[in-house]
Amino acid sequence: MNDAIVIEELTHVYPKTRKRSEPLRALASLNLTVGSGELFAVLGPNGSGKSTLFRILSTLVQATSGTARILGADLRSEPGRVRRTLGVVFQHPSLDGKLTVQENLVHQGHLYALRGSDLDRRIGETLSLVGLSDRTDELVDRLSGGMQRRVELAKCLLHKPPLLLLDEPSTGLDPGARKDFIGYLEHLRASEGTTILLTTHILDEADRCGRIAILDKGALVALGTPAELKQEIGGEVITLATSDPEGLAGDIRAHSDAGAQAIGNCVRIERKHAHEYIPRLVEAFPGRIESITLSRPTLEDVFIHRTGHRFSDHLPQHGGN
Repeated sequence: MNDAIVIEELTHVYPKTRKRSEPLRALASLNLTVGSGELFAVLGPNGSGKSTLFRILSTLVQATSGTARILGADLRSEPGRVRRTLGVVFQHPSLDGKLTVQENLVHQGHLYALRGSDLDRRIGETLSLVGLSDRTDELVDRLSGGMQRRVELAKCLLHKPPLLLLDEPSTGLDPGARKDFIGYLEHLRASEGTTILLTTHILDEADRCGRIAILDKGALVALGTPAELKQEIGGEVITLATSDPEGLAGDIRAHSDAGAQAIGNCVRIERKHAHEYIPRLVEAFPGRIESITLSRPTLEDVFIHRTGHRFSDHLPQHGGN
């Protein structure tokens, strides 16, 4: 597999401001490759660095140090060449709601010097690809959130870019629309061979991608397929609700070889044959366990395993970096 994106020792530091007394390191010596034709997710909570990475790859920000190449072009020295290979979907919509779907795409096509029959053909092809051929003359404001995101996707596909960058593409979508949108991305990757990189803080969205890079505080903490990452847990996950998580976790560790962690108001244990261990816990600590949950490993568990804190504790309110 050829590499569409090659990132080496990429670091970015935001300078101090009136509101920030010290410089902020958003990315720290990041090394990462994305293969040609992959559907790749950069997953991270608020402040993890994923949006900064998106801005660098889309040529909006120049990294403080390190290198990044997109389809062989260097981001620092060849930004114009890079831009011609990209289709970009930003987190915030860029559609004109008072225009029809067709009119939005016509204006986008003009930006890439597409005119006449060539533009009409490309509009027809892209709307067919995203399942909106019957919505050509509809005002964008009248479309559902999921359909509007598909129009955004059609816009960035008009010039047939080999690489798509999408920043939090499911923002504002309900779970059903989010699932459909990821389905369209997978169809695009499979049918057109397009490389797709998306940033997200939504665990189930990342779970449907081919590979995932998990960022935390600007550093790469995990990389692999969803299945590979979950397999490293090495068993099932027991979650104990308790009024004294620190105390109970310490007593469990003293009582057995279980690597109990206090996470929020719960105690978390990774263990093989966990269902056989639960009765021993209940017997050993009567009255101290309020409830018990047994589950298969999730990406949230992978994040906890790698960082020691919960992904959900740092979810973004209005985006993030």
